[in-house]
Amino acid sequence: MTPSETPPTYLSRRLRFSSAHRYHHPDLSDEENRQVFGACNNPYGHGHNYELEVTVTGQVDPVTGMVMNLVDLDRILQTEIVKRFDHRFINHEVEGFERTVPTTENLAIAIWRLLEDKLPEHCELHRVRLYEDPDLYVDCYGERR
Repeated sequence: MTPSETPPTYLSRRLRFSSAHRYHHPDLSDEENRQVFGACNNPYGHGHNYELEVTVTGQVDPVTGMVMNLVDLDRILQTEIVKRFDHRFINHEVEGFERTVPTTENLAIAIWRLLEDKLPEHCELHRVRLYEDPDLYVDCYGERR
């Protein structure tokens, strides 16, 4: 069976990182920020133990039997996500969040953008699922082509 004859296959990897953030937009007054974001606008921030699922899709390679080598995927996730977000105050330490509220939605979009061009040509990013806590998660599927 050639790679083009195999059905598309989805490979997911889960990882965890811990970060702090504050919901605050610089274009709003302090009072407006408190009204919009409530307790999440605490000036000292608050933290989460995030859980991230990254799903890639592609054809299974007939030689390796893999959509993507997990060693390569783990290296990309470590470099692009864990080193950037783990044990950071996102508003102050992560590029791109100086004026962007670090909601779970915005974090998922940022993670998508960090990963989409880092994968090998033979597979593509299918989904980023980011859990802020066990009862709240966001799915990002990027731009539909």
